[in-house]
Amino acid sequence: MNQPVLSDILPIVRDAGSIMLRREGADNIAAKAAQDFVTEVDFRVQRYIRDRLRERFPEIQFMGEEKDNSDIDFSKPCWVLDPIDGTTNFIHDFKASVISLALVCDRDPVFGVVYNPYTNEEFTGIRGGGAYLNGAPIHVSSAAALSEALVFVGTAPYRRNEMDENFRRIERVYLSSHDIRRFGCTALELCYIACGRADGQFEFGTKPWDIAAGWLILREAGGEVVSVFGGPPPLDGESAIVSTNGNFTEELRRLM
Repeated sequence: MNQPVLSDILPIVRDAGSIMLRREGADNIAAKAAQDFVTEVDFRVQRYIRDRLRERFPEIQFMGEEKDNSDIDFSKPCWVLDPIDGTTNFIHDFKASVISLALVCDRDPVFGVVYNPYTNEEFTGIRGGGAYLNGAPIHVSSAAALSEALVFVGTAPYRRNEMDENFRRIERVYLSSHDIRRFGCTALELCYIACGRADGQFEFGTKPWDIAAGWLILREAGGEVVSVFGGPPPLDGESAIVSTNGNFTEELRRLM
């Protein structure tokens, strides 16, 4: 296999960020399910990245949010892409949306990039090689307990039938932490924990493309992402995750 490295991938992702910023087709919106939207820009970004990756690495599988992924064999290397994580934000021009791309081998991310074209912030991670923001090393915060933490919470907008229980989780976290935040962009939240801007996070109903790159970046920055039910989250299906700087994971997981 022609082994990809981050220097091969970053120009592709940056160019795709320019497609996001132009917003051509942003008003062409479709609902995939209740409160789950896609725009023409999502498809344009995905097509651009997919085609560029296939030109360079035709032997590597491609998983993207906006395609049928039933043929993916996770025993073989696979790209995992969210062309716009935070599509609802993007529709509202909230400017908290990112491109998230990871290379996964044996169900474990080996490198990833999360790019925020609005701020030109490029978070990267290499398994065993550290985590970086625009090339500078990053590390998680030193918050020792949930009581010292700023925590991102998930509203699970696609699972509104579980609203009552989920808002009880949010209340428990709110009462136990410094405060809570909500970006509606899981990959960006994981990266903010990785660079110490926040300390923890939880989200139900995440998909592989939501978490693959951010999980690796946070792990390489000294933090961790686990399933609410214990162990690592799956990268071949839906998951519920708890993410922290590594100091209070079990404390936060118990509140779930």
